[in-house]
Amino acid sequence: MPAFAYKALDARGRNKNGVLEGDTARQIRQQLREKSLIPVEVEQVAEQKNSERQFTLFSPKISASDLALLTRQLATLIEASLPIEEALLAVAEQCDKPKHKNMMMAVRSKVVEGHALAKALADFPRVFDTLYRAMVAAGERSGHLDTVLSRLADYTEKRHETSSQINQALIYPIVMMLVALGVVIMLLTVVVPSIVEQFDKMGQELPLMTRILIAISDALQAYGIFAGIGLLIVVLLINRLLQVPRIQLMWHKRLLFLPVIGKLVRGTNTARFAQTLSILSASAVPLLESMRIAGNVLENNHLKNLVQDAAEKVKEGSSLRAALDNTKVFPPMMMHMIASGERSGELQGMLARAADNQERELASTINIALKIFEPVLIVSMAAIVLFIVMAILMPILALNNLVGT
Repeated sequence: MPAFAYKALDARGRNKNGVLEGDTARQIRQQLREKSLIPVEVEQVAEQKNSERQFTLFSPKISASDLALLTRQLATLIEASLPIEEALLAVAEQCDKPKHKNMMMAVRSKVVEGHALAKALADFPRVFDTLYRAMVAAGERSGHLDTVLSRLADYTEKRHETSSQINQALIYPIVMMLVALGVVIMLLTVVVPSIVEQFDKMGQELPLMTRILIAISDALQAYGIFAGIGLLIVVLLINRLLQVPRIQLMWHKRLLFLPVIGKLVRGTNTARFAQTLSILSASAVPLLESMRIAGNVLENNHLKNLVQDAAEKVKEGSSLRAALDNTKVFPPMMMHMIASGERSGELQGMLARAADNQERELASTINIALKIFEPVLIVSMAAIVLFIVMAILMPILALNNLVGT
């Protein structure tokens, strides 16, 4: 039976929310009246789809950590030989967040109706992506759903951990850059104008460097707000342009070959591809389907197209190593490990090792990039502050020399 999320009022007028199962919304309202509740809103918990966009009545949003926890709980219960519908009910009851509970109850309702678990999860594609559903379907076919769900939980946790490490690594340089920018703006808008007043009283000709500093300070005070608004408009316009598929594809292709940034983009995407392909292969998903799914989880559209072309070459009879090597994007070490796995018949294990190796390479690349960025930022800030200090000191020194003579 379908699951319905309801909002109702009790005898004291307090709000009550929850989920009930029934054939129709009318039946749910009757159940609520039998419980002395006044139904206010009753909606079926599921995602409504059309050809272009997807809308969710109760828009379940779930973090990677919450998804990993739900998956781990479900895997444990199924491993304990509980029927899927009972395991889903137990997981739903343990959910602290109402929207997560509603979602799991909706999935359970589809399973009770006779649908496969992967089919039931397809009602929430923004929570359970193509990779997740493909692995669940493979687990159902092979009869090892508990093992596959455990792998999925590990994969979700690892991806969350990697994303957290990248975000944490970026916090320090971003804060440094914002502080540096704030200090420079304060110097130019607060400190410099007060000193300029003293120079004006002197009535002497100022050095070129000082005149440049005063011009920058005056422009920032007079047009700083407009410049900020203009910069915001430019950023929004660029962001809008990057949504155009052709322009976005050109930009993603260019990103792959930029110094430092290109290495980071390639490392992030190849690590994700290797990790996804590894876990799909371990879950007995066919190689062509695994490549298609692993390609779709990539963030760079140019690299995604290259992987899809490689999948076509594998379909035509090419080896995985030759097809991926033809893209000229994946690192040689990964290609050698895949070739070794194909020759030895241990492709699954070599893919897992390649994924681990790519993650280590990515972490190393991030560390190197940060070590390059920090001294560059410090030297740049030192140069700007030196320019400001020299521009202020030069007329003072000139005045001292004039007084001394």
